[in-house]
Amino acid sequence: MWIIFALLTALTLSTSDALTKRALSSRNEYFVAWARLVFSLPVFIGTFVFVQIPSLDATFWIVVVCSLPLEIAAMILYTKALKISPISMTVPFLALTPVFLIITSNILLGEKVSPYGAVGIILMAIGAYALNIHKIRHDLLEPLKAVLREKGSVMMIIVAFIFSITASLGKLAIEHSSPVFFGSFYFILVLICFTPIAYKMNGNNLTIKKEDIKPLAFIGLTFSCMIIFHMISISMTKVAYMIAVKRTSLLFSIGFGYFLFKEEKIAEKALGGSLMLAGFIVIVLGR
Repeated sequence: MWIIFALLTALTLSTSDALTKRALSSRNEYFVAWARLVFSLPVFIGTFVFVQIPSLDATFWIVVVCSLPLEIAAMILYTKALKISPISMTVPFLALTPVFLIITSNILLGEKVSPYGAVGIILMAIGAYALNIHKIRHDLLEPLKAVLREKGSVMMIIVAFIFSITASLGKLAIEHSSPVFFGSFYFILVLICFTPIAYKMNGNNLTIKKEDIKPLAFIGLTFSCMIIFHMISISMTKVAYMIAVKRTSLLFSIGFGYFLFKEEKIAEKALGGSLMLAGFIVIVLGR
């Protein structure tokens, strides 16, 4: 069952990303990130009707306090990356999260990896390199330079690292509460904390136009469903296993990049994304 929920997480995540990128073409990234949470609110609040509020201990609150600033920072960088760079040149770098999880999950959850992790890391590095393999004719290091020049790619690499921390912390919080309760409660807190930031960065204005309601509603629905699926799945298995399946979203995103945004050189990006996907699967199987 955790695999089914993880695949649903991947599909709803990539769909939400594609819809978000389309909305970003005409709106400020802080506004869109905020609106995505606002339109997720009905689902988050509705879950409290069906789940029991657990007893919350000190560990839960410590994890929440530590996670909130990291989550908001990642959300801002994530949305900025989608706005300024092609979706197929940003989302695939989330596949680096399992590499960072080798360290963060060991520190926070006591999970250890096998030597097979090294093979996975090499595959992921090659996959990231292959995203710009067409540039190799100019310079052997040109693909790496291209990644560093693409600000959205750099931002998403930072996001991948932050997610390796928040995913581990989230699993810890779930162990001290419950999956659906934590997912809903936590992101309501994220919305409360992020609102003044979005208000300030959007010119002291968070007015939602009538024509924006429908697209933002779809973004909010897919995002909230992704959060719920994520929390349920991650409660059933180890963090790295769940994240491995969730990161199949990068392949969906590459497809969205081609069909919705007509992004170029999609074949080499698909090859790079597939290698990165294979890499973190090897990491997971070797854990």
